[in-house]
Amino acid sequence: MRDPLVNEALRQIQDIVVQETGTALPLGAKTRVEKVLHSALGQLAGSHERGGYLTREVTILLADLRGFTSISASHPAAVVFDLLNRCFVAMSEIIFRHQGAIDKFMGDSILVLFESPRGSTDGVCRALSCAVDMQSAMEGLNAVHKAQGMPEMYFGIGINTGQVMSALLGSDLYSEYAVIGDEVNLASRIESFSLRGQILISESTFERCNGFVTTGEAMDVFVKGKSKLVVLREVLSIPSLAKVVPRQDFRRSLRVEVKLTFSYQVVVNGVVVPEPRNGRILDISYHGILAEIGLPLSPFTEVKLEFDLPLVGKRVNDLYGKVVKVIPKPEATRVGVEFSSMSAANKANIQLFVQFLIQGSESRN
Repeated sequence: MRDPLVNEALRQIQDIVVQETGTALPLGAKTRVEKVLHSALGQLAGSHERGGYLTREVTILLADLRGFTSISASHPAAVVFDLLNRCFVAMSEIIFRHQGAIDKFMGDSILVLFESPRGSTDGVCRALSCAVDMQSAMEGLNAVHKAQGMPEMYFGIGINTGQVMSALLGSDLYSEYAVIGDEVNLASRIESFSLRGQILISESTFERCNGFVTTGEAMDVFVKGKSKLVVLREVLSIPSLAKVVPRQDFRRSLRVEVKLTFSYQVVVNGVVVPEPRNGRILDISYHGILAEIGLPLSPFTEVKLEFDLPLVGKRVNDLYGKVVKVIPKPEATRVGVEFSSMSAANKANIQLFVQFLIQGSESRN
């Protein structure tokens, strides 16, 4: 049975033994120490019987590789697994250095837990410092990959603090120590909103870090299963440790792939041309769209847009934008349009639509 608490304690004991004696524990001694840890930690180490559970507060860090699906589809399996292994080895070393417990690897994601002594915020600070170090390490790893002609990879990280339930699940054939609960789900939702190289934290984590980090302004997002908007903040730096998050993506929000028909009218000298034209939106963010149109437009052309948002049952109209990118294609022209003027209602509906898609789509960028 895999137990993150016991594994981490055993690792630290091994480190102490190596430092003091110069050699690691033999296999037999390691097995005996592991049994002692299971016994000593009791329920905290997950040795409680099946059907029982323990509730405790932890800080949950979830890191997910952005765009790894496309890397997997465009490179040989050997390259993909080599990239993934390099990344996870580097991240594991950082996590253990910050005394985090790896709960599980989930494909291209890592779930990590940090505990604090009762009445302390030490685990929260270690989780935040770990996340910043992980993003910094990815920058160094990508420099090596680029020099070798290999694809770059980026983590989006979400962090949340709260009560979780831990239990031993399974049977005599197979059992596993599992950590579950709404706070774990929220950490996953938070991570889904993060951009490449970004670290987002919940309000509960922010309240416990006691000014340890510098963050961006609070942002409200819709999270599935929550009746109220959830407040998130982006971690920018840790001043006391002279650490800065090396952001890799300077977009203002995630883009999600869609297939939406829309109509647009060209604006000339402030006058909307009556003739509407049609196109198809290929992806959308809070601040703009990538669209496919039949007739080409020039850069900086102003347009008035209108389209439906099916998931929220709203129609966007009186939305204005400016063409900021033109990509000629044999079958049609693609244009990037940045929203320039919109009502508060249009802004709220577009954000809600994007947030719905982010949490139900694998097409995040």
